[in-house]
Amino acid sequence: MHLKFKLTIALIIGLITARAQTYNLATLIETGKNTSIRGLSVVNDDIIWLSGSNGYIGKSTDGGKTWKWTQPKGYEKCDFRDIEAFDHLKAIAINAGSPAYILYTIDGGNSWREVYKNTDSDIFLDGMAFWDMQHGIIFGDPIRNRMQLLRTRDGGLTWQNISDNLKPDLAMGEAGFAASGSSIVVKKDGKVWIATGGSTSKIYFSANYGENWKVYKCPIIQGESSTGVFSMSMLDHRKGLVVGGNYLKDKENTNNVLITRNGGRSWKKPKTQVSGYRSGVDYLTDKLCIATGTSGTDISNDGGKNWNKISDLSFNAVQKAKNGTLVVLAGNKGQVFKLVSVKNDLNK
Repeated sequence: MHLKFKLTIALIIGLITARAQTYNLATLIETGKNTSIRGLSVVNDDIIWLSGSNGYIGKSTDGGKTWKWTQPKGYEKCDFRDIEAFDHLKAIAINAGSPAYILYTIDGGNSWREVYKNTDSDIFLDGMAFWDMQHGIIFGDPIRNRMQLLRTRDGGLTWQNISDNLKPDLAMGEAGFAASGSSIVVKKDGKVWIATGGSTSKIYFSANYGENWKVYKCPIIQGESSTGVFSMSMLDHRKGLVVGGNYLKDKENTNNVLITRNGGRSWKKPKTQVSGYRSGVDYLTDKLCIATGTSGTDISNDGGKNWNKISDLSFNAVQKAKNGTLVVLAGNKGQVFKLVSVKNDLNK
């Protein structure tokens, strides 16, 4: 590890100790990979998949101690903004921009199969989520004012365009953000939420796997192409959080986080805000929440009502293990960290 990086870690640890005695950030990897990581899928406490710019996809099967990086042949220039992993063998990755690709592996990333391609100049996939091993959904920016929606029922081998299921057109200047692949959330029984931003910010909700949709207003900061919701997390079908802001002014913290208690129909501001623009948010327990972005990371111990900054380090994405307690943060230059709870709050 480089001396400069050691000093950076020491500085961060000192900062965290002064502000929040319970938490710490410990490095998992510092590879110097020329990739900005935005796709993150933490399967359990051992299996982590990452995806980013310059065609890079990374995987660890030992909790981040060692890593395997690959650039799928023919896709080295792709910016893989989201990845969904099921185990150490199967994963699906999507890129941002045109042409749009969906890549599929069942051999741990040794080989990748292209299962979708769209060459429309306006195509831009933003995020992906799976209800189970077979059923998943992807959303993208509007084409001719219609949000792009793709759905699979065979584990990602084939994808059906269901964009026409969402009847309301998006407003001029309204779109999604592919900042962390986390502005789409699914829950059991076919529930899915999609958050947008730009000229206006809304929540699109379906209770039946994307067949029918309802639209709710989201009063987060909005009105410019760089503002809106960048990430969403739902604890259950009622309680949830959204974070965002203005990525061009990442230290401003005016109306950057909101709380819902009725499944996104209405939203309230917390008592204290996060410390700036945030592109990732997740529930760690029913009370403990984390939000991260390019200007730092915040923790809430009361379900999102109050936030305390624990680090100034820049990240794009954060995710708690689907099955486990590992919490991973990822950002630019191939840097990946994990959250350490000194008091083991995640095991309570």
